[in-house]
Amino acid sequence: MDSTPLDTTIVIPTHTEDRWSSLVRTVACALSQQAEPAEVVVVTDHNRSLFERIQRELPGVTVLENAYAKGVSGNRNTGAFHAKTALVAFMDDDITAGPEWLGRLVEPFADPRVVGTGGGILPDWEGPAPRWMPEEFLWAVGGSYAGMPTETSPIRNVWSASMIVRREVFDAVGGFRVGFGKLGDRNRPEDTELCLRMSAHDGGQWMYVPSATIRHEVPANRSTFPWFVKRCYAEGRGKVQMAGLDDGGSDTLGAERSYLWSLPKAALRNLGAGLTGKGADNFLRAGGIVAGVAAAGWGGVVETVAAKRAPKTQKTLETAR
Repeated sequence: MDSTPLDTTIVIPTHTEDRWSSLVRTVACALSQQAEPAEVVVVTDHNRSLFERIQRELPGVTVLENAYAKGVSGNRNTGAFHAKTALVAFMDDDITAGPEWLGRLVEPFADPRVVGTGGGILPDWEGPAPRWMPEEFLWAVGGSYAGMPTETSPIRNVWSASMIVRREVFDAVGGFRVGFGKLGDRNRPEDTELCLRMSAHDGGQWMYVPSATIRHEVPANRSTFPWFVKRCYAEGRGKVQMAGLDDGGSDTLGAERSYLWSLPKAALRNLGAGLTGKGADNFLRAGGIVAGVAAAGWGGVVETVAAKRAPKTQKTLETAR
């Protein structure tokens, strides 16, 4: 049957059997969408035993092996380049979504200017939510953060845990940048970088759909303050690396600067709430904002210095299919 303009393939990258139970739940969510996907594709990251287990135990999905260098960017590209539908959706292997998720994310594509959409992400804490965690920093655990739109709106970038792309544009820009992304302890914003290239292609537009909500698992070891500081530091380095890939002279980090300017007001708001007796946790959240900004800023400085010392030939990362 021929593909229609809104037919969608769902791609789920995965890399370890340690997350098997989470993967099973995510696949079940993908297969139970009210807007039925044309195909659900699970891509393993150079893990043959996991590939074979999925083949045995998860009927109803297509299983592929990462055709590119190890890392989530190649994993996603393998699934997306396999797809034949007009739209390709990405889910992480540790999320849950209601049955309306896909349909809500597809709706904005009725506008041909839309090249991609993303949905709201709620942290699904393994234990209690940290008292010190500022809502403005929920991105550090893969969640939507305070200050984002509360209704469907244009946005610069979304996140690949809950994302749909127009396949024609995704293919035209070469997909996710292989060699630039999440692998082990390295954390680079490969989804933001993709959004920038896709929106630059013929002036396309991204849309944020907060009602298309998923829950993103946050293990207990990612709920600690040291992990938070490390994650903010990595984000600072990653954003500077991302800016270094832009040869067009555009204001790649303009959204980050606007976000940073909003944080002093958020810190003061929490301090004020604490001083007026609205709870000592507000002091902790104010401290979390200060720590997060300091860690990200230090990461940015470290990466800037490292980039200046590195040979120019090492700064170029090819976009590969």
